[in-house]
Amino acid sequence: MKTKKRVVVFGGSGFLGSHVCDALSDEGYAVRVFDKAPSPYLRRDQEMLIGDLLDAEAVRRAAHGCKVVYNFAGVMDIDESIRKPVETLHTNIIGNANALEAARQGGAERFVLASTVYVYSRSGSFYRVSKQACEQATETYHEEFGLDYTILRYGSLYGRRADMRNGIYRLLHGALTEGKVRYGGTGEELREYVHVEDAARLSVEALKPEYADLHLVVTGHHPMRVRDVMEMVREILQGKVRLEFSNEEVAGHYRTTPYTYHPRVGKKLVSTLYTDLGQGLLDCLTELRSQLASESAGPQPRPKRSARARG
Repeated sequence: MKTKKRVVVFGGSGFLGSHVCDALSDEGYAVRVFDKAPSPYLRRDQEMLIGDLLDAEAVRRAAHGCKVVYNFAGVMDIDESIRKPVETLHTNIIGNANALEAARQGGAERFVLASTVYVYSRSGSFYRVSKQACEQATETYHEEFGLDYTILRYGSLYGRRADMRNGIYRLLHGALTEGKVRYGGTGEELREYVHVEDAARLSVEALKPEYADLHLVVTGHHPMRVRDVMEMVREILQGKVRLEFSNEEVAGHYRTTPYTYHPRVGKKLVSTLYTDLGQGLLDCLTELRSQLASESAGPQPRPKRSARARG
C-alpha cells in the first residue's frame, strides 16, 4: 500500500487554511493541522496539533516527517496590522522564519508561503511590509539551503468560514442584520474576487513540479467594481438593501490595482473551472443566515446521553 505524503499546514484552522487542508485531504495527502485554536472543520482523516508559530521547538516537531510545509499563520488582515504594527511584524516575520527552519531541518521538499497581491504595492501597510520580508526570507532559504518553495499571492478571497475580517462577509452581514451595505470608499475600487474553495484547489495544484521556486498570483478571473458587487447583493436580496459609501480613501487598501513596478513578477495561476460570483454570494448568504438563526436561538440544551454512551 502506498504511503500518503505528509503535509503540515500552519494556520490550518483559519478561513483559507482550513479549505486548503480539505483540498489536500481530497487529493490523498496525510494532513497535519497546526494552529493556536482547534479547527472546527477538522476531518477524521486529519491530525490536529495545538501550538504557536512563535514556539520554534513546537514548530520543528510539527514539521517533522512532513514533505510539504504550508504557512498560513499570522496576522492576515490589513486593518488589524495598522492597529497592531509590532505584533504583525513580529508574528509574521519570526513565525515564518520558524516555519522555514523547521522545513529545512525536517527535509521538506517544498515550502509554500501564503502571501498577498499587496506585497509589492504601495498599499497594504504593515501587512505588506511583513509579507515582503517573508518572501525574501523564503527566497534566501532556497538560495542558501536549496529549500524549494512556492509563494502564493492571494487576492480578494470570499466564501464559507469567513468572519468580520473578510470584506465580502462584512457586506453580507450588514445586508442581513441592518438592511444596508456600507463600504468605506467610493465603490469604484476594483477587485478580483476569488472563491476560497477555488483558491484552495489552486494552492494544492501549486505543488506540481513546474511551480517550484515561483511566485504565483491567485485571484479572480475578472476585475469588478466593489459597487457592482454590492448591487449584486441588493438584487439577490430583492432590493431590500440600501447601499452606503463613505466616498473616502480606505487606509492601506488599493483602489484600482495593487501592482507597482518591481522585478519580482508573479505568474497568475487560474483554473478553467471556477465558482461563479453570484452563486458564491448565494452560498455565503445561506451560511450566514444559518449562523444568525443559531445565534438568535441561543444555546441549545445538550441532549442526554444514553446509558450505553456513558460507558
